[in-house]
Amino acid sequence: MTNKRLITTVATAAIAATALATIATSGAQAATPAAAGSNGIDRAVAAATAHGAAFGLDRDQSLSSRSVATDPDGTTHVRFDRTFKGLPIVGGDLVVHTDKAGGWKGVNAASTAVRVASTTPTVAAATAAHTAAATADFTVRTSTPTLAVYAYGPARLVWKTQVDGVGAHQEPAGKVVFVDARTGAVVDQWATEINDAGTGNSLYLGTVTIQTTPSGGQWQMIDPARGNARTEDGNNGSTSSTTGTLFTDADNTWGTGSNTNRQSAAVDADFGVGATWDFYKNTFGRNGIKNDGKGARSLVHVGSNWVNASWSDTCFCMRYGDGDGVSYGPLVSLDVAGHEMTHGVTSATAGLAYRRESGGLNESTSDVMGTMVEFTANTAGDPGDYLIGERFSLKSPKKPLRWMNKPSTDGASADCWSKTVGSLDVHYSSGVGNHAFYLLAEGTAAKVFDGVTYTSPTCNGSSVTGIGRDAAAAIWYRALTTYWTSSTTYAGARAGMLSAATDLYGAGSTQYNATAAAWSAVNVN
Repeated sequence: MTNKRLITTVATAAIAATALATIATSGAQAATPAAAGSNGIDRAVAAATAHGAAFGLDRDQSLSSRSVATDPDGTTHVRFDRTFKGLPIVGGDLVVHTDKAGGWKGVNAASTAVRVASTTPTVAAATAAHTAAATADFTVRTSTPTLAVYAYGPARLVWKTQVDGVGAHQEPAGKVVFVDARTGAVVDQWATEINDAGTGNSLYLGTVTIQTTPSGGQWQMIDPARGNARTEDGNNGSTSSTTGTLFTDADNTWGTGSNTNRQSAAVDADFGVGATWDFYKNTFGRNGIKNDGKGARSLVHVGSNWVNASWSDTCFCMRYGDGDGVSYGPLVSLDVAGHEMTHGVTSATAGLAYRRESGGLNESTSDVMGTMVEFTANTAGDPGDYLIGERFSLKSPKKPLRWMNKPSTDGASADCWSKTVGSLDVHYSSGVGNHAFYLLAEGTAAKVFDGVTYTSPTCNGSSVTGIGRDAAAAIWYRALTTYWTSSTTYAGARAGMLSAATDLYGAGSTQYNATAAAWSAVNVN
């Protein structure tokens, strides 16, 4: 859009020197009781300090713990964020690995040497706010700069500017723009409101069971078994709404299986959230998106003819459009629910930046886990497959949004890694990760899922033997939560998954070798 409008400009700069020994632990989440105390964090800090030269940690930097996980053998993995002279370091996150006694086992760092000559800006905050707002292709409502150190590439002092507003269909739109605080140049930018067109027609699930809450002689669409997750009617209002009207019913029988009844789409959205929650909990022991037991909010019937679905960290909610009624129906399918909630899981763990290769890996992670939700739920109405968004297509034959076995089938996604992959839209660069996952899970032999025959040609002409979806997903999830950082590229994804395969199955195991073969098959060596 060209008629961008800056409504509010907010400028703040937090500059405070902190000592390396000052460690914030309030955000840490323990995987086991042994990791709940500060000992694991303290040992990780001591190990990081002793080995700081390897990844650029010095006396001007401090660490704050984000999460803690402890393996059965006592190995501890502590995820930290970094500051430089009190300023947050964008791309400064790292994971420190220590053994049971606190001995050093290594580190995964998003960046290494981080140092800027000065933390005093020469560009005014208001100037940075306007510069950042001018990059938006949506109507801007706020542009809020804060000082930070940017570490994706040469370290520099920046105004990290959060730009928020609304898009062409009044959907939430947002991006973070990094403006060099010394020169005024735009250094980098990426989306913070992640909108994904999905394919989900709520009629396909048939009759399902959902968990509801009785109240005042009626039932509310609140799931008490899954963190009181709520499903609400967006009333086809603004797609930037963060609340709607809670669905209620007099007899606890919801919907009719037709779009003429507004409850029908809500049933599928609610079921999808529950299926995703159960997948993460039963498979990985994860208690909700942030592993804190809190359920998310789902808003259905959002906007007018909105062919999209989205996840927002800000409102901790998902929004589902009704589609256009011509090519697409309501976007409330199982794989869409799993995809969108996984964006929240990624944000709470590796925090893969929504840019370049890390952004493609972010999208791929959502496709991978959304697919696993579909397979795990094992419903008659939506059997598992490796197509993304096939259920809400109203065309015949149905046309999914993405094919994981051969991503280029959509005409835009990448089957293979190349030096230019990072320049693609993240929904298309995700093809590299999707292809690698398919090969790791299923291999190159022909397979049939839901009546569709799949083949998956490799980029190097090799044949790959799959290890099964469950093992492939386990390796992917451990890499996401233990080894990947905000700047992880596809090469880093391969390395992290090989570390994860070693942890789970052993170095040189069938699973390890298959992981290496799958990534090599998409030109990630």
